[in-house]
Amino acid sequence: MSLPFRQRIFLILVALTAIPAALAVIGWALAVRTTGPSPGARVALEETAASARQMVERLDTMHLGTRERAALRAHLEQLSNSVTQARRAETYLRYYAGGFAAVVIVFGGVVVIAAVRLAGHLSRQLSRPIDELVGWTRLIRRRMPLPAGLPTRGAPEFEALRQALRELATALDAARERELEAERLRAFREVARRVAHEVKNPLTAMRIALDQLRRSGGQADARIGVAVDVMASETARLERLAKEFSDFGRLPEGPKSEVDLVDLLMDLGKSAVPAEVEVSVHANGGSCRLLGYYEPLRRAFANLLRNAAEAMGGRGSIEVSVGRDGAGLAVTIADHGPGIPEELRQRVFDPYFTTKQDGTGLGLALVRQTIEAHSGTISVADTPGGGATFSVVLSAA
Repeated sequence: MSLPFRQRIFLILVALTAIPAALAVIGWALAVRTTGPSPGARVALEETAASARQMVERLDTMHLGTRERAALRAHLEQLSNSVTQARRAETYLRYYAGGFAAVVIVFGGVVVIAAVRLAGHLSRQLSRPIDELVGWTRLIRRRMPLPAGLPTRGAPEFEALRQALRELATALDAARERELEAERLRAFREVARRVAHEVKNPLTAMRIALDQLRRSGGQADARIGVAVDVMASETARLERLAKEFSDFGRLPEGPKSEVDLVDLLMDLGKSAVPAEVEVSVHANGGSCRLLGYYEPLRRAFANLLRNAAEAMGGRGSIEVSVGRDGAGLAVTIADHGPGIPEELRQRVFDPYFTTKQDGTGLGLALVRQTIEAHSGTISVADTPGGGATFSVVLSAA
């Protein structure tokens, strides 16, 4: 069974700190023991003193003169003093060596304990942030939010890793949301494509039948004429609906061409809105051209202008601004209608969401699809003084 990370770090640090300290203590103790006082000198002096005493005992001092006896007595006293001093020195050195060895052992024990405690502290400082980061990776894998409390203390590098993981989690959440949104849009487009295909065939037969009914004299009866007109109107509406479904179910394709947004918006200002609506286009200098799909862009901006005109009841003014936005182009379309409530601003671009009684909910969804096909973004905000402002940013590449 493998040890936990903290215990492994602890054992490694102990091996790197406590073991060298213990070996140093043992080495010091052995060195003290080796350099301790040797009893050889004292033993030699004692043997010399013993042999001197034997010599005195066997020597007939009666035949010695006064000076010889005095010299012999002085020699024996000096020898006795030397033996006494040797014994004292040996005893002192023995106690000194023992005390020094005890100090070395105590100091070594303190060093070993301090090394073990330091290893425990360092293992905690290393293992806690790492365990925390490992736990965060599990939360990211389970798509759970990361804790927002104070981080476990550690080196500044761990704080950088925490920040990087938070940014990674945010990026992954955004990527998942984009992927879910893209998958949802793909499903909507597939449904729209099939609905458009299924609706077009009966619509064709219905239009042929209505034309035959008109030619056969159906107008003679007023009631039949009204029914034919209603059917013709509803058939035209279904045809427009089928066209919207077909456009939504098909992404822009084919080669791109150069599109002048100022010319495009000025042309739409004259043809896409009622005559009672005044559209003013302002170009904020520089080139306002980009490579894109002309017809999808024309349909998208026409839809935005029509929605702005309808929001104002078919009367009023629409301000359109075109300018550079870094490496891209920014287009704003501002109306002075009732505006869009803040809680609905994110939903107005969803497929099949509409606030109109006869709306299909595909207009703004098709606009967003076209803008995103040009690597752009679209958002909506309030117009100062009332109304809604749609902001489009397109890549100029």
